[in-house]
Amino acid sequence: MTEVKAERKDRIGAASGPGDSSGSPALGLVGWLRWTWRQLTSMKTALVLLFLLALGAVPGSLVPQTPIDPIKVSDFLGAHPKLGPLYDKLGLFDVYKSPWFSAIYLLLFISLIGCVVPRLGVYLKAVRARPPKPPRNLNRLPGYESFTASGSSEDVLAAARRELRRRRFRVETYDGAIAAERGYLREAGNLLFHFSLILALVGVAWGSLFGYRGTVLVVVGNGFANTVAQYDDFTPGRAFGGDEDLPPFSLTVKDFQVKFQEDGPQMGAAREFKAQLAYQQTPDAPEQSYELQVNHPLKLDGSSVFLVGHGYAPRVTVKDGQGNVAFSGPAPFLPQDSNFSSFGVIKAPDARPTTLGFEGFFLPTARIDQRGPISVFPDDLDPALVMTGYYGRPQPETGKPESVYQLDKTKLTQFEQNGDKWRFQLKPGQSVALPDKAGSITFDGYSRWVKLQISHTPGTGLALAGILLAILGLMGSLFVHPRRTWVRVKTEDGRTVVEVAGLDRGPERGLGDEIQAIGKALKPDRSSTQETT
Repeated sequence: MTEVKAERKDRIGAASGPGDSSGSPALGLVGWLRWTWRQLTSMKTALVLLFLLALGAVPGSLVPQTPIDPIKVSDFLGAHPKLGPLYDKLGLFDVYKSPWFSAIYLLLFISLIGCVVPRLGVYLKAVRARPPKPPRNLNRLPGYESFTASGSSEDVLAAARRELRRRRFRVETYDGAIAAERGYLREAGNLLFHFSLILALVGVAWGSLFGYRGTVLVVVGNGFANTVAQYDDFTPGRAFGGDEDLPPFSLTVKDFQVKFQEDGPQMGAAREFKAQLAYQQTPDAPEQSYELQVNHPLKLDGSSVFLVGHGYAPRVTVKDGQGNVAFSGPAPFLPQDSNFSSFGVIKAPDARPTTLGFEGFFLPTARIDQRGPISVFPDDLDPALVMTGYYGRPQPETGKPESVYQLDKTKLTQFEQNGDKWRFQLKPGQSVALPDKAGSITFDGYSRWVKLQISHTPGTGLALAGILLAILGLMGSLFVHPRRTWVRVKTEDGRTVVEVAGLDRGPERGLGDEIQAIGKALKPDRSSTQETT
């Protein structure tokens, strides 16, 4: 017998695997899968994944993102030759599409489903179950009261049923006793909260898969057609199909009005700005008008057009050394401060015999102080164009995209006059000749531009519903208090003895007061001896 036991012990030890000193059998593949699933679907894991998801979103706010501003990403890579490539490998320039962020998102989704589904079954079973029978020793419960009643047992039990139902208890009658329970909505609130998180995740995932977002700068008087090529930057969803998934609308910015605060401590603050649009939902549809304002987007076939910014676009004519027009039209300048000192560039790569380029500032209300030319107010009270010019040898086309807001000066030389760097200031209608008879530049006037954000987020409704349901579920889990109450009636020495007891399934909140109130409702005016704990 001893040899058989030793042999069995050796077999078990061998099966448990090397390094397992406990002598327990190995889990095996199925056991490991079951253990992994239980760990993944635990509430602790869900909370950890939710924290990791919030933590993983932080780089999306601190590090420039390629879908939002690829120029800033390029500048970051150039300014940080060692850190930039590391960030790129980690996916920090496109956090929300990185493999690690998607993995956290997917694991959180699975974990929440694994938490909710089993608990839903347990909850439904508990709802269908009868309130439990009263324990033998009711006087050991936190809330307890005992007294003698003058009525019969049946009358007291009937009165107890009415009182407990009035207090929204679910009542069950046992032999000589009543069991009551309420607070089922607390667990329903917990389940609703977790289900709402799943719904919000589905909504966000739906929007990121099939939605899109883009921005475009449109000069007043110009138009925009909803095609990918016309966007300044465009962020499609993973399942976005291209132009065929874009609604075929078009619009024209007819006018733009803006009002600024002219006095007081908030002088220069924008009080109102709105754009007058003419749009067509399809090429064959009639033209319609719309006044676009902040927080009042134009809705077009599931897409929303928002007004998110505005600025100035000086209209300039550049002639080269041969007298030909090398550039003519508006050039959008980008605001650099609250007074709309706007920086921009003008490129004339087709100028001959040398290419020409200019950079500088448009100042809507120009002043000159110790800091140099500045704008002292955002409205166009005294506009001026302050710039410097560059020239260079004509270069072949490379096909490489360039920013319209930056001038590549690596192969350009700044104009000089009398040994100093050449700069000039123009008022609307003025012209200036370039040094060395390289041509001329004329400040014809200026227009305003607006920045439009066009987005389509199909999962917004689901995400919003998830947030609202989460609030509702959280309120239920916080303000609903599960409680069990028992009433037992027995006859002792010809007397009707009533026991009322209760138990909170959680922190006690007014349990003793309610037990006394139930007892008071069952006591006749002439009731005798009583005991309360």
